[in-house]
Formats: sequence, C-alpha cells, structure tokens
Amino acid sequence: MSKWKKFRAKILSGHSDGNIDFNDLVAYLLRCGFALRTRGSHNLFTKKGIDALVNLQADGPKAKRYQVRQVRDILVSYQVEDTKEGAHE
Repeated sequence: MSKWKKFRAKILSGHSDGNIDFNDLVAYLLRCGFALRTRGSHNLFTKKGIDALVNLQADGPKAKRYQVRQVRDILVSYQVEDTKEGAHE
C-alpha cells in the first residue's frame, strides 16, 4: 500500500484526527486536485465542483482536529480521490 493510500485511510478512519501531519495534509489535498491560495497563516483550498472551502492553519507540526474532520467530510461527501494515484511515489 502506498504512503498516500495509508494516509487517506488514516484520515477516513477518524481514529487519528489529532495525529495528522499538517504538511502531509496539505500535500494530499494538492494531490487530490485542490488549488491552494495562502493568505497570512490561512491555507485556502478550492476545487472545481466542490462548494466547500477548506481553510487550514497549522497547529504546530500537526493539523487541527476539526480541520481533519472537515477534510474527511469533503473527501467522503464529494467522493474526492487522489488524482496522482498510480504515479511513482
């Protein structure tokens, strides 16, 4: 299983919301085709076809729990997949 498949499974499981690396979460959203715009400490992610705006701020090296839940809800609701899966890691 690739690093990103494991990472996705970790997000979707809901058992590790407080232990998700912020930089990995940003990288995963980019792999899923989200566009990033940074305004100060806010990392804003948008994607065509998704009405929700993902707004992430680092909490040290880890993502904030509620933001991980927000990302999980969007991944599930909109059936977002990794667009780079199958490419060399």
